[in-house]
Amino acid sequence: MFGLVRVKRMAYRGPSMANVHPADATLSLPAGRHSMGLRRLAVTEAVRGSFDQSQQAIERRCGPVLGKRRLEQLVAAASGDIDSFYQQHIPVPSSRDVLLVIEVDGKGVVMRPEALRPATQRARLAAESGHRSRLAPGEKPNRKRMATVACVFDAVPAPRRPHDVIHPPGGRSTRRRIRRGPAAIRKWCTASLLHPPEKVIADVFAQAEARDPGHQRCWVVLVDGARHQLDLIQKEAARRGCTINVLLDFVHVTEYVWTAAHAFHKVGSAEADAWVADHLTMILAGQAFRAAQEMSTQAEQAGLRASRREAVDICRRYLTGHLDQLRYDIALAAGWPIATGAIEGACRHLIGDRLDITGARWGLTGAEAVLRLRSLITNGDFEGYWIFHSAREHQRLYPSPNQQNYGLSA
Repeated sequence: MFGLVRVKRMAYRGPSMANVHPADATLSLPAGRHSMGLRRLAVTEAVRGSFDQSQQAIERRCGPVLGKRRLEQLVAAASGDIDSFYQQHIPVPSSRDVLLVIEVDGKGVVMRPEALRPATQRARLAAESGHRSRLAPGEKPNRKRMATVACVFDAVPAPRRPHDVIHPPGGRSTRRRIRRGPAAIRKWCTASLLHPPEKVIADVFAQAEARDPGHQRCWVVLVDGARHQLDLIQKEAARRGCTINVLLDFVHVTEYVWTAAHAFHKVGSAEADAWVADHLTMILAGQAFRAAQEMSTQAEQAGLRASRREAVDICRRYLTGHLDQLRYDIALAAGWPIATGAIEGACRHLIGDRLDITGARWGLTGAEAVLRLRSLITNGDFEGYWIFHSAREHQRLYPSPNQQNYGLSA
């Protein structure tokens, strides 16, 4: 923070041994030339904007003390104790009647070729060998690596009815006030590009279990319907012996229904709005199978051509394939959330606002460090973590005698 500082200190020396400087331990000097204060400034700037902008901000404040490559290295090193910190972190408990909600999603990050997963690298090389001038419609450019994002939060139940969620075609009555859904309280997020989805899901379940060790509360899990994701969640719940109530994100269901509606009616027409409202109300009332049957019957009676019929069939298969996760009648009556707004917002904030900025292509180490640190700051734990990280760094650099017999309590 004050530029280059030079000090003279006493050193203890011995044959074939490294020098020992007692003053270094007293001052808790870090390894390298950059102080913990400068490292903290580097982290706070790097998680907020690009590395170029971060370096410029530090240079305006402290002068030319830090290069871009060294900045990236400091940020990566600063994220090294996050797992250890959360293993010792005790969350605030809640009463038994408060819901415990888990949400999981995935979002792609543009990576450099060497940081892609092996399957994506093979697909990229195969696409490049074709020497095509442009991609086919709907084809992915094979540049992204999927990050798994998960969050857990508490929520006070807020019972509702279908018409609190869907605007009826004839309009709502002014005599009845709209009931709002449950709000997220004490949200905790985690995300990773480096680790597989199994690790992220295990971490979010560990956080949930720390909030409810006896499994006394109602656990609600909201997902977007990805089969592999559902299998991992069910497997982790079975491993921990906890009962979970899995629901599909209602917004995803709505998108499928809207696509099916446009097979019968023009986009933006009042008929399409009424058709969607009727079928979504039916689904919210717990009649997803009936809604799927009715739209399939209507398609047969209308004699839709194959391209339009395909949209209806996709929606029907989606509904009938997830009937166990579409019990919105039970969810609304019990006051559960039915949409993944919390995790969608987390994806936009953690990834979209930093890792998905224009022109960014990431290496795996830097992207993982920034993602983990942004999650930490979003959780409101950065101040406590930095104290913990500084203590761990001191412990690594200046071990005390018999240190292996003691545990860090900072």
